[in-house]
Amino acid sequence: MAEQIERLPRAFLEEMEGLLGEEEMAQYLASFDREWNRGLRVNEKKISGETFFQRHQGMHGLKKVPWIGNGYWYDSSWTASKDADYYAGLYYLQEPSAMTPASLLPVKPGDRVLDLCAAPGGKATELGVKLKGEGILFANDISHSRSMALLKNLELFGITNSCVTSEAPERLAEALPGFFTKILVDAPCSGEGMFRREPGMVTDWMERGPEYYCPLQRKILLEAVKLLAPGGLLLYSTCTFSVRENEENITFLCGEEKEMEVVPLPLFPGAAGGFGVLGVLRLFPHRIGGEGHFIALLRKKNKGEGSEEKQEGGERQEYRPKNNAWNLAAERPRQRTGKTRMEKDERPDGDLGKEKKGEGRAFGDWEAFKKDLRVKFEPSRIRLLQGRMYYLPEDFPEGVRLRFLRTGLLLGEVKNGRFEPGQALAMCLREDEFKRTICFLRGDERVVRYLKGETVTLKEDEGERKGWCLVCLEGGFPLGWAKGMGNVLKNKYCAGWRFLG
Repeated sequence: MAEQIERLPRAFLEEMEGLLGEEEMAQYLASFDREWNRGLRVNEKKISGETFFQRHQGMHGLKKVPWIGNGYWYDSSWTASKDADYYAGLYYLQEPSAMTPASLLPVKPGDRVLDLCAAPGGKATELGVKLKGEGILFANDISHSRSMALLKNLELFGITNSCVTSEAPERLAEALPGFFTKILVDAPCSGEGMFRREPGMVTDWMERGPEYYCPLQRKILLEAVKLLAPGGLLLYSTCTFSVRENEENITFLCGEEKEMEVVPLPLFPGAAGGFGVLGVLRLFPHRIGGEGHFIALLRKKNKGEGSEEKQEGGERQEYRPKNNAWNLAAERPRQRTGKTRMEKDERPDGDLGKEKKGEGRAFGDWEAFKKDLRVKFEPSRIRLLQGRMYYLPEDFPEGVRLRFLRTGLLLGEVKNGRFEPGQALAMCLREDEFKRTICFLRGDERVVRYLKGETVTLKEDEGERKGWCLVCLEGGFPLGWAKGMGNVLKNKYCAGWRFLG
C-alpha cells in the first residue's frame, strides 16, 4: 500500500498529523496495509440479528460488529449481493462505520423523521425499521437518479410509511417548516475517511476538497434547522476527518442558531472524541473495524427554554399545510420551470373511505384481492393516482407540493379494471399474511430462476396454485408475486430488480 500512501495529498497528511500526532499518525498510515472491513446490517423488521446469524452460522466468516446491534462483518470471498437473502431484503450491505449515524439517532415509533441526504438508502432503511410502521419517514436526495436507488432499497426492506422526495433542502424547508422530530444529515463531504477503501476519492479531494464542501454543508445544516420541530434532534455526520467540515460546522451552527445545542454522545470502545467540541464522536480506521466518520447530535430547544433544561424527542404538533391540494406530480419529470404544476390527472381518482362497498369501479377488483390478504389497510388512507394505488403514511402532509418519487406504500396498479399487486406490497408482507404462497428452500435452483424472471414449475407434492401467489424464500420471506396457473407459476417479479449473473 506504499504507492497508495504516496498519492495522499501533502496538505491532507499535514493536517492529519496535526490532529493525531506523530505516533498515532504512523498507526493510521499502517492501516492502509490492511484490507477494509466489509459489513452488512440485518433488517430487523424481517429477521432478528441472532436468527440471521444462526441462518448463516459457519458461513461467510460472519462476526458481530460490537458497536452496532444488528451489524456484522463478513469475508470478502462471499458475494453477498448475489445471495437470495439479499433479494429477500434481509440485510443491507454497508461499511461498518457508516452504520453508526442511524444507530445513534434515537428514533422511536411515531416520530416524523427526515433523512435529508439519503441516497442510496443505507441510513434511511435503518431509520425506517426503527419506526416500526408508525409515524413517517421522508427520505430525500437532491439527485433524482440516486433517489431511484434509494426508493428500491426502502421497498426491498419492506418500509411502508416512507416518502421519497428529490428536492433541494430549501424547498423542503419552505414546504415543511418545523415538521420533523428527528433529522439525519449525512452531508456530502470531501471523503477523507474513505481514502483507504476508495483510492479514487483522493482525486476528487484534489479537485473539490474541504473548502468546496464546507459552505455547502453549512447551507444544508441551516435549512435542516428550519425543518426541525422544537425539542427535536438533528444528527450530523460526514465520512471525512477535516475539522473544518466537522467541528467547525457544529460551532458555526450553534453560533448562528442559538436554539441549537450539542447533545453529548457516549464514547464506546474504539471511538474517539472531537477536537475543540465536547460530546461529538470520531471513528478512525486504525482504532476501529471500519473507515473514517464524524458524528454529532444536536437538539433544538423548545421556545422559552433555558439551556440547562433537557427534553428528548420533539413536539408532536398538528401540521397544517398551506393548501389542500394533494400532489404527487413528481411521479413524472419536473416541469421546465422547476415548479410543480397541478393538473386534473394529478388528483386522486377517489377515496375508498368515501365509496360504498362494491361501487369503487376505479379501484378494479381490489375489494376481491384484499380478501386474500390477512393484513388490514385503512381505507381512508388509500389513494388512486393515474392507475396506481398508494397507502399513505398516517402523518402524510397532503397539502404540500414537492417532487415525490413515492408517497407511502405502492400497493399496486389498476389495469383494465384489474388490480395487480406491486413488488413493494409483496416485500412488506409475511408468508402468513397472504392466502396463497409457495416457499422455496434457499438452495432450490428455482429461486434463481424466479429472480431472473423465468416461469417456474411446481413439483407434484407442492400442489397447485390458482390466482395471485406470494413467492417466498425459506423461512417465509417474500421475494415477489407470481400468477398461479395450476402447477405453473407465471412470473410477476419486478423487471427492474431481476437477478443478473
